[in-house]
Amino acid sequence: MNGTPWPPGTGYGPSLRPQSLMFGFLGRCVLGRDICVFSGSIIDVFARQGVSEQATRSTLTRMANRQLLRRQRRGRRMYFGLTPRSREILEDGKERIWKMGAVNRSWDGTWTILGFSLPESWQRQRHDLRSKLTWAGFGPVLGGLWIAPGEVDVQEIVTGLGLEAHIKVFRARADPGMNIEGMIKDAYNLEELAGRYRAFHDAWAHLASPPSRGEPEDHLALQLRLETQWLGIIRTDPRLPVRHLPVDWPAGPAQQVFRHVHARVSGPAREMADRMLDTVPDETTV
Repeated sequence: MNGTPWPPGTGYGPSLRPQSLMFGFLGRCVLGRDICVFSGSIIDVFARQGVSEQATRSTLTRMANRQLLRRQRRGRRMYFGLTPRSREILEDGKERIWKMGAVNRSWDGTWTILGFSLPESWQRQRHDLRSKLTWAGFGPVLGGLWIAPGEVDVQEIVTGLGLEAHIKVFRARADPGMNIEGMIKDAYNLEELAGRYRAFHDAWAHLASPPSRGEPEDHLALQLRLETQWLGIIRTDPRLPVRHLPVDWPAGPAQQVFRHVHARVSGPAREMADRMLDTVPDETTV
């Protein structure tokens, strides 16, 4: 797991990378609407997050060069829309937030077990494989033996790295009496993940209560930061079975705070976006 907890009370959590905020913006304001957004509108929205015009323009250019955004010109103005690749990423994030959630109560006892053996000289391949396995929810049990809860499709990882001949994948269940809690503690950094959930809860809990006169008025900026931070946590959560986690596991309370705050700000944020954003129909969907 990457990332560290942030101290509460510091502007609703840690500073966020412009690309992460951009995905949050696209998921909230563009996904499912078949539109492209004027670059100047995006710059205005990001300025409310403390991101400079130069940083926003640089992010737009990099993402377009990586086929994560598509340019569409209208007169002298440049608009940006989604590509198939960015749409797939955003749909995955939407599913993680609203369908899968942060608490896994539906685990059926199945584990995906992956074993690999690579030559000692393959340091780069080993690093790439471990990074992708961690991102997919795997944790190391013994050296080249990794596990993940449920049935995880690793075909794309294996073929993408060209390691088919060096990896074996199985589905299995633990024997009765197996200390699953101990295995999970050995394979995953639970303390770090729990710290991120608790920090999120501490940073946002005060906004889950009824409105007060001190409530921030920029609901759009608030919602983008809320969703971007939350997705940043659950994307790195392997969704371990809750019945094998500590009784005070903080994912549930953090998710409740997220949903309460989201329900409060989503309507005003949508109205603000409709007023602020200069959009045109996405020509690829017409």
